[in-house]
Amino acid sequence: MGCFQCCISKPSEKLEMDSPSQVSKRKAGLRSDTLKSIIATMSLKKTGSSRHRQITAEIEKHGKAQNEIKIFTYKELAGATNDFSENSKIGEAVKQLDRKGRQGTREFLSEVLMLSLFKHPNLVKLTGYCVEDDQRILVYEYLSNGSLENHLLGQLHISTRVMGTYGYCAPEYAATGQLTTKSDVYSFGVVLLEIITGRRVIDVTRSEDEQNLIEWAQPLFKDKSKFTLMADPLLKGNYPEKGLFQALAVAAMCLQEEAETRPVMADVVAALEHLSKPKDEE
Repeated sequence: MGCFQCCISKPSEKLEMDSPSQVSKRKAGLRSDTLKSIIATMSLKKTGSSRHRQITAEIEKHGKAQNEIKIFTYKELAGATNDFSENSKIGEAVKQLDRKGRQGTREFLSEVLMLSLFKHPNLVKLTGYCVEDDQRILVYEYLSNGSLENHLLGQLHISTRVMGTYGYCAPEYAATGQLTTKSDVYSFGVVLLEIITGRRVIDVTRSEDEQNLIEWAQPLFKDKSKFTLMADPLLKGNYPEKGLFQALAVAAMCLQEEAETRPVMADVVAALEHLSKPKDEE
């Protein structure tokens, strides 16, 4: 996977101002209608090029209407990134996915459709995509201030950049190439464990038995007396031990090997919200 800088201008738009209540109602209606359309689209049995065209049409219809998502040609992206030159690689902007990956066109386009609907100040915005022959390319807005990982752990060394994405993948995705909501729960568990421990998910600068964060943590999860060994050393022991244990318990549940034994994300959020409350509010 490569990330490249590109310069693609947006057409000017004339905006009509609505009241906050009108905007909220309209967005809620759009989301509801779009989700109904997604369910209908995913339930159809069409395959091959017919399926490709249908999902592409759904992305154009709903994605462009709500998030200005654009379908780029490979030629456009190659030109904007100087043919994906290493000299243009600066961070998160254009992601060229692994062409040898197991994800098919149908699954890729279905995920693009879902990504096009996400809108949150803490999520990078998908602005477009490209599917041509064996090319799978995502175009995101550029993160000028860096990623969460950059802020937590500093800039990535080149030896860990490629391996980083791999470390967040759930076991079932690595084995089958199929993604589910429980795959996302696993990935969130990895990020949570990074925050708790102050370690990278893959760190080749450590000793061999500590290079993979999950493999290092799994035996420690089984022994509560060793939980404090997983606390970020920069905290220097300045943390509530009960809170550490509870946070690690949440991470451990998210990182279960079997997908069906992991919690749903709503339960994870509830557990973390409980942890964030001051003791006098409990």
